[in-house]
Amino acid sequence: MSDPATNATMPARTNRSEAIFQPQARVQNSIAPGSIDLPSLVPLMYALMSRNIASYGFTFSDPQTPGDYSKDSKPGCIIAAPSFPANTPRVDENYVFNWVRDGAITAMEVVKAEMPTHLGLSDQTLNEYVEFADLCFANARPTKGHACFTIAGEPRPWTEQNDGPALQSITLLAAFDRLDPGTQKTAVALVNANVEFLLATYKDPTTNLWEEHIGYSFFARSAQLRCFETVLATSVAGVEKPNGIQPAIEWLRQALDSHWDGNIYISMMTIPGDGGAPSPRHPVMYGYDPNIDIVQASVYGAVPCTDTKMLATAAQLRAQWEEGGSAFYPVNKTDKELGLGPLFGRYPADTYDGDTSHPKPGGHPWALTTCNVAELHYTLASEIKAGTPLPFDELSRPFFAQSGVDASTPADAAARALVATGDAMVQAVIYHSDDFALSEQFDGTTGYERSVNNLTWSYASYLSALRARATAV
Repeated sequence: MSDPATNATMPARTNRSEAIFQPQARVQNSIAPGSIDLPSLVPLMYALMSRNIASYGFTFSDPQTPGDYSKDSKPGCIIAAPSFPANTPRVDENYVFNWVRDGAITAMEVVKAEMPTHLGLSDQTLNEYVEFADLCFANARPTKGHACFTIAGEPRPWTEQNDGPALQSITLLAAFDRLDPGTQKTAVALVNANVEFLLATYKDPTTNLWEEHIGYSFFARSAQLRCFETVLATSVAGVEKPNGIQPAIEWLRQALDSHWDGNIYISMMTIPGDGGAPSPRHPVMYGYDPNIDIVQASVYGAVPCTDTKMLATAAQLRAQWEEGGSAFYPVNKTDKELGLGPLFGRYPADTYDGDTSHPKPGGHPWALTTCNVAELHYTLASEIKAGTPLPFDELSRPFFAQSGVDASTPADAAARALVATGDAMVQAVIYHSDDFALSEQFDGTTGYERSVNNLTWSYASYLSALRARATAV
């Protein structure tokens, strides 16, 4: 790992394969474009996601030590995907690990699914998730922000990412009423420990969402802000509310504002010599902007969906991947003719495609990022439907124009248009799926699935988007 002060590039996910990459083979499905009733797939997506959650009766083995069953997964472990090089041709990445952030995002969907509990008392999946999260926290090193763990709960040599403890705490509080009494005590203690850690580190640089650079991350700051706001508002007994939380909230709000460059929110910043104070601004030049993590800071963090600066950034994200854009995906032109899309990637200079030996400049669209942008549209539609004035100004004008909405559009019509825009994006995800199974990425030219198979976050993002949609239609 590099020194945070140097802001050096972080190592990519482990790379050992020398195979020449070709798009992953997939069965051509028989789904008619745009024909799927999206809510009807929620139970299926939940089931597919659940395959990646270990329990007492369903465990994973470490592919790096086949046959060594002492390294089997602990109950509650949520793997990023069941893919590793030996079983995924032309992909050199091993995703059979637990990422704190991905696990929290996935467990939140278990909470929101409100599945039947054991004798109506508690949710065993969530009890096990809490116990595994607590095991990882106890083992975490070198800091309590360590991002990635083996399926046995041991720290994997990886990066420190301070968005994970924040998102985990939000999920633990959301899950509280579905836990048994003993696990509730564990959850409260873990939230308190996470908050203690975050209060000591929220001003510090951290590894960014995409695990490539160290600096001041818009996404991490947004996740931390939402965590502190959630803790301050909770009525869960035993959750401590240190005096430092309110000053931290105020500081983080100013810090997020400092990422605005007059045109878009900047994903990453360096601020030399001032200990991370919100100004002056020094953007990090990584070809990172516009970056999808700005939208994700609204989906998973504290940035309101009505923030017109965020909407301005979202509009430019879409434009860069559509025809004529700086990072155009040809599949988006093909899909547009079918009434689908667009699909979204991570950032314009992306090269990661699951095969780090043979990166493709420009990258590819992802299922989860596309669902996240759709969720933004659904959430905004829900707000407008509930009576929030249309957040229309010169900054947000391009965003609304992409849905055919202007200042004179009636609120109900604007909400319907935003839902239709989100639906076209999610329909594209389903159309390009392997008969509903979701990988990490789609090929930017052919639309075939690419990178690791059955990415847990892909399913969680679908479920989260459809929850938002349910309140918007």
